Formats: sequence, structure tokens, C-alpha cells
Amino acid sequence: MTGVTVISIDTTGPVVIVRARTCDEPARCKGCGVTSDWMHSRYVRQLADRAIGGRPVRIELSVRRLYCENPACVKVTFAEQVSGLTVRYQRRTPLLQNLVETAGVLLAGRGGARLLGLLNAPLSRTSVLFQLMRVSLPAIATPRVLGVDDFALYADVYGTLLVDGDTRLPITLWEGRDAAALATWLREHPGVEVVCRDGSLTYRQGITDGAPAALQVSDRFHLWQGLSRRVQDVAAAHRSCLAAAVLPPIEHEVPERAAEAGAPLETTRAGRHAKRLFEAVHEHTGTGRSISAIARELGLNRRTVHKYARATSWQEVVRRPRLRPPTALSPYLDHLRQRWDEGEHSAKILHQELVAKGYRGHYQRVKVAVAPWRETDGMPAAQYRAPSPLQVARWIIIPPERRHLDAQEQLRLLFAHCPELAHVHELVREFATMLDQQDATALPSWLNRLATCGHPTLAGLAKGIREDQDAVVHGITTPYSSGMNEGRVTDVKLQKRIMAGRAGVPLLRQRVVLIAYLRRRCTNQAASPW
Repeated sequence: MTGVTVISIDTTGPVVIVRARTCDEPARCKGCGVTSDWMHSRYVRQLADRAIGGRPVRIELSVRRLYCENPACVKVTFAEQVSGLTVRYQRRTPLLQNLVETAGVLLAGRGGARLLGLLNAPLSRTSVLFQLMRVSLPAIATPRVLGVDDFALYADVYGTLLVDGDTRLPITLWEGRDAAALATWLREHPGVEVVCRDGSLTYRQGITDGAPAALQVSDRFHLWQGLSRRVQDVAAAHRSCLAAAVLPPIEHEVPERAAEAGAPLETTRAGRHAKRLFEAVHEHTGTGRSISAIARELGLNRRTVHKYARATSWQEVVRRPRLRPPTALSPYLDHLRQRWDEGEHSAKILHQELVAKGYRGHYQRVKVAVAPWRETDGMPAAQYRAPSPLQVARWIIIPPERRHLDAQEQLRLLFAHCPELAHVHELVREFATMLDQQDATALPSWLNRLATCGHPTLAGLAKGIREDQDAVVHGITTPYSSGMNEGRVTDVKLQKRIMAGRAGVPLLRQRVVLIAYLRRRCTNQAASPW
């Protein structure tokens, strides 16, 4: 390895200039590998290095050009290289070059150029992109578990992303989501044992053609998502039944005037809420179960359950109304209420009367003060709306132990009125049990019940699952999933937005793959004790 001797360091100008020269030692020819010390001439290379103290650094290095002493070598002369300092055809040191490439990987063109400008290594955005595209991608090793998913490039154009299921790192991506391209890639990389995908017919065909021996796994998330959308369609078809889920008026908030008039605590909304939670929590406290288990079953926070479990009565934990501090309007509230009861409901006139009595506040404060009276005095009772199909579908999909008490009661009323929705709820819970226990034994009988339940949307789902039943069974019973695919697709969308959606597929592939490896390398370095 050729040594370097520093001659001088000039710090007087805006740029730190380091002058050095290589030592007179034998150097190895790049053509044949034979060492030589027969000097032809010297010349000065100017190398940019990382800034020191916020000032750019330029290295003026005097290097030798040597004759190759091997007569059979195609090179007559060659220039010596200094390991760690010079690279052929490069005017930046490896340290600065690595900084430029990292900035390009993280922030692409414009963002990378701005960052390098702040680090006193100015470079144009096109140069940053050029250096980024020169970085070689990691060699593709055939993965044992492969994840396949699509993502939107722009408008109606989609792309395909491949992820290594073992390392959870992206492998490659390309434009389009046709079966032929996926089959070709699988043939070029034989040895894939498991392929995780969604319910796409295109990818199913591509995997069958390219890797017929591979085990296809239909992702559990997409299965559950497809069932959830069908449940919402069923709830929308029974929209007329959803009004039965409205709780009786006693379950809702009473008018504020009743609370202000000194109504009993148990008739207020806060009192009824505290009483209901107190009774629900104390039904479970005597069973020997832990606070965390009770909280999960009731869908409450652990601290809330602990507070109600320690209380001896619901009056101890009822939320008391906060006393509002007096305002400029407080001395006039009695007069304001008297005039309102007399029939004067114009906030503008009421404000004028109060001003005549000495009130110096704004009209808006009077308007806000009479707004609750306007909602309860002389107005029809509030009509509580029925839950939407989306809300009902969410209640059905959520596990019973995670539902709120009001949601449990509303579903009970709804199922008593609409047995068809109750049957759909049973089907959903049966499928959830299969997913939780990773047991697909009951899948055929469940599909028969799903197909004959009388809802075309559920019958269509049963038909689609039957056509891909082997992959669905593997999705339920094996630990493989497309979770790493969804995470990498989210990262692809992030990189697209960083580049304002204008990146072509080659640049997008370069950044998505390289940034994943860069994050992994930084994580490993941070976790290393050394």
C-alpha cells in the first residue's frame, strides 16, 4: 500500500488546502498485478474531502505514473492509487463519496443537494442523482420465503414489489402487475419454497407458472379485510333495521337545565355512566381475575378499572361538573334567564338590554350563553340517529371483549330485531376463531354456511375463497403472512412522496432497496456494543 507524506496545510483561505505526495514505494499495476517502482512522471490530483470545522477541504496530492515492467501487460503506464484516499476517475475521497451517496439514498436529488450544501459539500441535484444511480444494488439471493404485493405508481398504473420474507428486506420492484413478469422472475431464481400474497388472481397464476412447487399463502389480513367489507355491505342492505340499535332516551344525556336545577345525581349522564361502569366492574372483581383481564373484557383502560374496583360505591367515582370561574356575564345571568323565559329569544336584543344595564362584554358571549337554552326550550326533542352501516360493521368485526358497553347493548337490540345480522355476526366470530387458533378444520362447513346465508355478497366471498382454498388454508394454519409486504409498500409510498411522485421506476427501485439496507446497517451498528 502506497504511503503519503503531508507537505503543508494552508488554512488562510476559505478552503482548507492540504498538500501531500506519495512515497517512493513499489505500486501494483491495475492491469496485471505486477509491482513496479519505475517512475514515468508525477502529476497533482485535486481531491475534495469532508469539511473540517465548517470549511471545505481540498487535498492536492502529488502521485506517480509508473511504467509497467511486465512486457505482456496491455498497460504501458499506470497511475498509483492510495487506499482509502483515491479511487480511479474520482475527484472525491471515499469518505466524501460515501456522504454523497448516503444523502442521495436518504433524500434523493433536491433534498440531498440541500443537505450537502449545509455540510459544505455543494453538489447539484442532478449530480446527486447521478451518483445515486451509480451505486450497485446488493446481489439478489434466492429467498426461501418470498412476499409479493402490488402498489400504485400513478393514476391507474401499478407496480410489483418483491420482499424477502426471512430478512424482511425488499428485493426488487418493477412496473406492472402481470403474471408473466412474476413467472419469469421466479424461473430465473429457482428455489423459492413459500410465497405470501393477497387474493390476486394474477399473482396466483404467475406463481403457479413460475414456481409450481412453491407453497402459496393467502394473507390473513386480506382475508379478514375482505370479510369486513362484505359485512359492511350486508349492514347497508339492512339499513332499515339499524334504527333498532338506538338506545332508549334514558341512556342519553338529559338537558342541562335539569342538571342545573339540582336534579338527582343518578339522573345525570355522568351519574348513570359511573353507575353502569361500577356495576360492570364489580361483577368481575369477585371472580379472582386480574385487573388487566377485566379491562380487556370490558374494553376499558386498566386505570379506570382499578379506580372503580377500589371504590365502595358509584358515588365515589362519579365525575363532578367543573365549576366555571365567574365572567363578566355572571351578574346578569338571572336577568338573562328571566327575559328568555318571558319569550325574548333574540341574542342581539338581549345583548342591547344588558348593555343598558352596564354590561361591557361582547355580543358573542351572550349568544354562546343562550345557545343551550335555544336547543332545549320550545324545540322538539333531539332525535338520536341510527348507527351507520360502517359503524355496525365495525362493532361486528371487533372482538366482544374489546367492545364498549354501549356498543354491546346496541348490538343486542339490533340482533333481537334482525336475526340475519345476528347470523352474520356468528359467521364472523367463527372465522375469527379459526384465525386465532390457526385451525382450518371447520373451513369447508363454514364456507357452506356462508354461501347459503342468503346474502349475494357473502356468497361471492365464499366462491372466491373456494377457488383459492389451499392458499387460504395455508394462510390460516401457517405462521407466514404478508405483513412485511405491507410495511415495504408503505415505505415505497413514502419514497415516492419525498420525490414528489416524479421518480421513474429505476430511481424508485434504487432508493427503496438501498434505503432499506442502509437502515438495517445503522440499526445493527447501534445495537452492537462495540
